[in-house]
Amino acid sequence: MTSDSSPDLVTVLFDIDGTLVDSNYLHVEAWDRAFVAIGHPVDVWRIHRSIGMDSAQLLENALGDEAETLGDEAKEHHNRIYLDMTERLRPIHGAREVLAALSERGHRVVLATSAPQQELDALLDVLDVDDSVDAVTSSEDVEAAKPAPDIIETALARASTPADRAVMVGDSTWDVIAAGRAGVTSVGLLSGGYGREELLAAGAAAVYEDAAELLSKLAESPISLRPAR
Repeated sequence: MTSDSSPDLVTVLFDIDGTLVDSNYLHVEAWDRAFVAIGHPVDVWRIHRSIGMDSAQLLENALGDEAETLGDEAKEHHNRIYLDMTERLRPIHGAREVLAALSERGHRVVLATSAPQQELDALLDVLDVDDSVDAVTSSEDVEAAKPAPDIIETALARASTPADRAVMVGDSTWDVIAAGRAGVTSVGLLSGGYGREELLAAGAAAVYEDAAELLSKLAESPISLRPAR
């Protein structure tokens, strides 16, 4: 964990689900089973396309006009099913290593997620990267999750960093859009199942396969190439 980063170093904000922990497809499975449980099956591809966005928007996308009446029940089922599967969570290749490398170089590292606290606790247990992280956000910190910029702005405040001195790393178009709305440069990873071209089209400055490739190309990435003040 950094104590006094150089002003020439950017703060790096990381999404967790699909970016650092291989959890997106567990969320897809949990939502699939949740929608079946409430008698409203949803095509799985539609669920996947909404992973990473605010749960209220996900429910509206999946349930349409019935989101208001069925959404809370579906969310309860999802939370229970997902938490029952957390033993299947594992870090994405290179996740721990890239956080450690950034911290050792003097960057501030912030985990910028809107995951509920119970889910966040499970993710942090899997990552085990306390020594590399300066701050963490959760759903308790904001009213609206991505693609709203709120969680990015909260992460910036936690790190006492202006938007032009930060880079966001995420796996979904929603991460990229949220970063753009907050005025933050973003890097996309393919590890969450979103495509390279759609991440670039959403505004990502660069796209890598996963955290391991980002680490191997760190010197030429937007994280290292951001201009000094």
